Amino acid sequence: MKLKKLAHLIALIGAAGPAMSQVVQPVQPAQQAMQRVEITGSSIKRIAKEGALPVEIISRKQLEEQGIVSAEQLIMTLNVNGNGSDNLASNADVTSGAQRGNNGASSANLRGQGADSTLVLLNGRRVATYGMKGSTVDLNSIPFAAVERVEVLKDGASAIYGTDAIGGVINFILKKNYTGLEAQAFTDVTEAGGGNIKRVSVVGGFGDLNVNGFNVLATAAHSQNDALRGNQRDFVNTFQPDRGLSVDTRGAPFANLFATTVGPSFLARTGSSGPTIPGGGTQTYNGISLLDLPGGAGCATIDGMGAYDEKLWDTASAKYGCAWDTGRAAVLQQPVSSDNGVIRATMKLGSAQVFAEAVGSETTVKKSFSPNQISPGTTTFTASSFYPSTGAAYNGVVNGLIAVFPTLEANRGLPLAYRWRCMECGNREIETTTKAGRFLLGADGTIGKFDYRVGISRASSESQSRVGSGYNYTVALANALGTGIINPFLKAGEKQTQAAIDLINSTSAKGVILYGGKTTLTQADASMSGELYTLPAGAILGAIGTDIRREEYSFNGDARAASARPVILNAPFDDANALQHAQRDIRAFYGEVMIPVLKSLEVTLAGRQDHYTGFGNTFNPKVSFRFQPVEQLLFRGSYNTGFRAPSFNQLFNGITESPYAGKDLADPAKCPTLKVDSTKPGCESITPNTLTGGKTTLGPETAKQATVGVVFEPSARFSANLDVWEVRKENTIDSFTLATLLANYNLFQGNFIRDSAGTLVQIDQRWVNAGTRITRGVEVGARTNGKVWDGTWSAGIDGSYLLEKKSRATDNTPFGASEVGRFTFTGDLGLKWKHTANVTFKKGVWSAALYNVYRAGYKDQVLPGVANGLVKPSNYNPDVDAYSIFHASVSYTGIKNLTLTAGVKNIFDQDPPFAITYDSNTGAGSSWEPRVADPRGRSLNLFANYKFM
Repeated sequence: MKLKKLAHLIALIGAAGPAMSQVVQPVQPAQQAMQRVEITGSSIKRIAKEGALPVEIISRKQLEEQGIVSAEQLIMTLNVNGNGSDNLASNADVTSGAQRGNNGASSANLRGQGADSTLVLLNGRRVATYGMKGSTVDLNSIPFAAVERVEVLKDGASAIYGTDAIGGVINFILKKNYTGLEAQAFTDVTEAGGGNIKRVSVVGGFGDLNVNGFNVLATAAHSQNDALRGNQRDFVNTFQPDRGLSVDTRGAPFANLFATTVGPSFLARTGSSGPTIPGGGTQTYNGISLLDLPGGAGCATIDGMGAYDEKLWDTASAKYGCAWDTGRAAVLQQPVSSDNGVIRATMKLGSAQVFAEAVGSETTVKKSFSPNQISPGTTTFTASSFYPSTGAAYNGVVNGLIAVFPTLEANRGLPLAYRWRCMECGNREIETTTKAGRFLLGADGTIGKFDYRVGISRASSESQSRVGSGYNYTVALANALGTGIINPFLKAGEKQTQAAIDLINSTSAKGVILYGGKTTLTQADASMSGELYTLPAGAILGAIGTDIRREEYSFNGDARAASARPVILNAPFDDANALQHAQRDIRAFYGEVMIPVLKSLEVTLAGRQDHYTGFGNTFNPKVSFRFQPVEQLLFRGSYNTGFRAPSFNQLFNGITESPYAGKDLADPAKCPTLKVDSTKPGCESITPNTLTGGKTTLGPETAKQATVGVVFEPSARFSANLDVWEVRKENTIDSFTLATLLANYNLFQGNFIRDSAGTLVQIDQRWVNAGTRITRGVEVGARTNGKVWDGTWSAGIDGSYLLEKKSRATDNTPFGASEVGRFTFTGDLGLKWKHTANVTFKKGVWSAALYNVYRAGYKDQVLPGVANGLVKPSNYNPDVDAYSIFHASVSYTGIKNLTLTAGVKNIFDQDPPFAITYDSNTGAGSSWEPRVADPRGRSLNLFANYKFM
């Protein structure tokens, strides 16, 4: 049967072909001619073993052995995938800049080239990009329960699939021609609690294409990921000053008092400098907590609070402030609920198969992070929101301050300006629901000696985000605070009055729709392949095809009526990015030919011409070779170019202005060292606003990439592969990091916007076409197998070694320092070495597997006080440890129609390594790195599959 032949061919790839996915037992001679199939990365149907590109094939059984039940989980285990802010843990907190619009989405990022340079396919065809952002595919929309296998092309494929396949291609292949009925249940329960995962699914089909001439397949699945909160894991602790980490926020449950320019307040009648201590010199203090003053109860008397470390942050004026651990309030694993289904009907008409396929999903993700910090004393609130002298806590706070700062007696009776973490408001929550689907009509068949493939499809993804608890109407909350009923100075054990709780609740904005977006993809494609001519070395195979599609995108920055938009405190409305409708058409024609130059040498030439609305034509060629001088040795390589047009967001987003909340920024025009040092004039900490957004003048970015490798198989019991690759992007579409802009200040002075007095007030980080980015690495793998104890065993390892990752801001500047093994904010983290290793054993109805996932360490982030030598933490280590965890599973098939698998993830309960991942503005992680590690800890998973018929 065709499916059996196809499975046989897929297995051949693992044995000796480019994919190196697994090793199989020696193959017996076929009784009939092998059937040609299409492999990801080529339009030419060929015997799978003949491929010349590094394709990794992951079977359904391998997924089940590792307890992987979602596309996001799979991507996180791929060594070839980068470590960017692309998963539901790394974008779990406040997001800014390029990460805006990622609510509820998870993306792939092959070879660290970015999610928008990685092409995700479903059954070899495109799906709609994420509705909220419009530039990448949301992996949560993939119907993973129906996936039969996953093919990962670790090479550029712009010449075949389109210009955005620069980093590679991930092709999710669904079940086909299935008959019977089976149900699956999966659960994954953590030992420490929180973050549990479960899935139930059913698949049914009737009619065999080869017997009945038709097949109807249907699948349905429901999956649920429970929330895992920061306070459920001990390794989440941002108060570790002895290791160089502490919290940079004075929005605490017991308020810190501030001097302000908004109006007269207790700390200062005018100005914002704050008081001095008698006999203590000229140092002024601001952001003062009664708990941290001499004789105070101490910041740590309130759960989650600790003393603000003014030395680590090089902010001497903050000596008497309290901070609060925002990381503990974050959700480490966002709760996800997903329903999806597939219906596919196929009919055999002569040599053709005609099919209709519908795929749909609805996913809800609830993002939750720290309660709002409220600052009566900033321009957000007027002086009427200060805590009044009639408030119940006023005299106690004032007397405590005067005891240390006697000169403040003159200010008695003035209201208190402060910063407060509103715990009673609850965690800020944003719920995002995405409905995605695709309807496809297609046909595959033969005309004479040629195979053809045609299809027309319509796909869409529509997302909507709404605020949950934790968000309040600004004016209503300001008025409530000004009454003095709400007490921001509650000590340990004290609670707000019921009147205060009712007043806070009356200002809630829960249920307001933040924004929504929708993408639509309409596509028609056709291709034909077959033998063109016969040479002495073999047949020349060729393929031609066309791909015509329209991409559409719309985004409402604020779904409320323009006349009814009261401000919601710190709600991330994106009204500046509202886009009623944008579209572009892409027309492509491509061709591919495989030439057997010698019996041992094949050369494949491919090229694709794309026409983009607004960008004109681009032609991208690809050449690859496969050279096998002897049966045991294969050499392969490729060279290709790529082209990526800017996304709709990068072109049309408005300007968003965000305050820089860190304390590690100095004015590059006044401070040559760029290091914050309050003892050096001009090197004081500054907090200008940053500008992010799109530019309609953006052009495309281009890429050149090459791969060369070798596969060695001296016997059926051992094989190994090694591929060296390089990707060079030019005219990169970048939103420069502050570090890059600062390091190249002479080139980017225009990005630093100053007022009439020369004070730096804004830094422009909007998208631009910039210089060059080079990424270079090596991918290796080895497999072996044998027999023991009347059973069979196998062992293998796949690894990725990053040789270089560097960039330059413009073509006229030198490349910056290597980013390999060095901490970077939000973008891709360049880990030097990653591997996944496994050992399996099978005997009769039993099988077992052991997996190891390893991620190398790197140079850690350094806070300002450590960087300038102001403080030397006693347990400071500049390096983040490697992360290595083990999984094990056992499967049993001894009961008719039933398969049972039990497994343990993270056998040794390895915590994520300590890492200074603290960003006071976008604070996912804090004391661990969510781009690298899994925070769930040890868990037990159980999988059951029962076939009813």
